[in-house]
Amino acid sequence: MRGNTDKLGFLTVPPANALGLKGAWSYSYTPTGESRTASVAVRLSLSNPGAEPWTLAGAALVDKAGEEVELTRWQEAPIPANGAGAVVVGIKGERAQLGCPCTLKLWEAQGPRTVTLGNVTFPVSQQAGP
Repeated sequence: MRGNTDKLGFLTVPPANALGLKGAWSYSYTPTGESRTASVAVRLSLSNPGAEPWTLAGAALVDKAGEEVELTRWQEAPIPANGAGAVVVGIKGERAQLGCPCTLKLWEAQGPRTVTLGNVTFPVSQQAGP
């Protein structure tokens, strides 16, 4: 089993995003002996400057060819008003073979507040040396 992580330092963050980005990490997983990535994920630490809690309802990655892939999502609790929280989104299987950099889109359950992040990349698995 081999996994890799990168802190996403070169993201593009539009000023119109509903939430602030405090931190972002991307992950990839490649099983031992395999050359293709089996899964990818992104963990985001977000701040909510709004007056209402924010609950993740959906997430998608759009690759450089324009293909959109819906992601599995996890959020322990809504991000409170004037507070912070985290979300994790990802995908496994053949759909994890994305042509990135990608655009990550997140949207909330009850309303129009969205988050868009550009230039999302995933670490490349390193083969073990001799």
